[in-house]
Order: sequence, then structure tokens, then C-alpha cells
Amino acid sequence: QVQLVESGGGSVQAGGSLRLSCKYSATTYGMCMAWFRQAPGKERDGVATIYTPGGRTTYVDSVKGRFTISQDNAKNTVYLQMNSLKPEDTAMYYCAAARGLFPCATFMPWERYNYWGQGTQVTVSS
Repeated sequence: QVQLVESGGGSVQAGGSLRLSCKYSATTYGMCMAWFRQAPGKERDGVATIYTPGGRTTYVDSVKGRFTISQDNAKNTVYLQMNSLKPEDTAMYYCAAARGLFPCATFMPWERYNYWGQGTQVTVSS
């Protein structure tokens, strides 16, 4: 069992930055860690993924060059650094983890993930 707790959301103006954190309770070795987001009335979509070991990452096209996912195993934390934020990035952001998910990529549906955090709200104003 892995427990995930997100933090770091908030309200910023367009062009600003936020860093989301996802603290996990157990080893994530061999797991796919991901950030998803869901805006009101829309689907829950993958934003970024990272696989341990190796640290291979993937991003949805709309955030490439602006968002960076990373993992600090010493702190049991996955991060999502979000720069150059846009109003369309406004959503609830969720951290998720999956065992045995192949490939570990943003196009894999949310139903394939075993563990979820409670979510953290990100609001970007124009």
C-alpha cells in the first residue's frame, strides 16, 4: 500500500510558477509515478510521468518545455515544477502511482493507476 499526499497548489497569474510535491509512504521502486489533472467538466488527463528506476520521463505535448517532473528518493517525494503557467493549466492536480504499468507514459488512462493522492488545486489567472 502506498499513500500519496500532494501539496504546493495555489493561485498565480499567467506566466508564473508553482512547484507541486507528492510525498509517498513506501518505496516506489518499479513503479510508474504520474501527475494528472482534471478541470471541471473534463476528463482526468496525464500530464507527466516518471519511472523508477532509471528516471525516464514523459510529458503531454501541452506542457513540454514548461513542466518538469522529478523524484527525490531520499525525501520520498515526486515534484512537478510548473513554469510559464497559462490559464488553461487551471485544474485539480493529482499524484498517482502504478505497479507494473507498461509503458509508463502520459497516454495511459487514469484507471490503470493503483494509488492516488487527494489532489491540489492550481488556478492560473490571465
